[in-house]
Amino acid sequence: MSFNRYIFIILFFFYGCDQSTKNNFLKDNIKIENRYQNSGFALIYDDSSTKTKALEPRSLDIYHKTLKKKSMIKITNPKNGKSLIANVKSNKVKFSEFYNSIISDRIVEDLELDREDPFIKIVLISKNSMFVAKKTKTFDEEKNVAEKAPIDGIQINDLNVVKKQKKKILKKKKFSYSIKIADFYYKDTAKMMLMRIKNETSIKNCRIIKLSETKYRVLIGPFNDIKSIKKSFEMIKSLNFENLEIIKNV
Repeated sequence: MSFNRYIFIILFFFYGCDQSTKNNFLKDNIKIENRYQNSGFALIYDDSSTKTKALEPRSLDIYHKTLKKKSMIKITNPKNGKSLIANVKSNKVKFSEFYNSIISDRIVEDLELDREDPFIKIVLISKNSMFVAKKTKTFDEEKNVAEKAPIDGIQINDLNVVKKQKKKILKKKKFSYSIKIADFYYKDTAKMMLMRIKNETSIKNCRIIKLSETKYRVLIGPFNDIKSIKKSFEMIKSLNFENLEIIKNV
């Protein structure tokens, strides 16, 4: 079939069908992937984090509020660029909206997160990105390997000495974050959002930054400690904004 004839058939189909049939055709034939991603603070699991079933310390599992159970996600520590693949264990666990997830101790250790500043980026991995699954070891698999490892002939080194030799001395960066409300095409729309926040809350440190001629961002901040940013975040959530994001100030 020639290319021109193929185009004619497509056009005939669209102009000859009703609107619902067109919509169904587009839905079935055009795949648009809107991948979830969010940056924010994680809550490091301990017995007081939640009253639900415990999160295994050596697992690569997290609790999340909206992502489906067994969803695969990529978690990144923006400070050092380290990332890993984790699994959503449940989305029915109750915890503060301020945190974007509850994570295990292993995730903290593997990503070398600062426990006083556990800022992470979460990206949902699509089902067809299964190549990453081969890189992930479960806790049970690691346990089996450890149990089968021979004891004789293993040289035991002072781990503290090794860590000191390999660990890079990094200057601790100052705590400085803002809450991203949204990006707007028009500056006037961004100003309207700013006025709403000031009129409906007691938050005063709102601002607009121009990212381009057609992109204006509404931010709250900066904040220099986690207590103050958490307070403002929970206050702004009362306005029912969706997918608020915490971003690190450069």
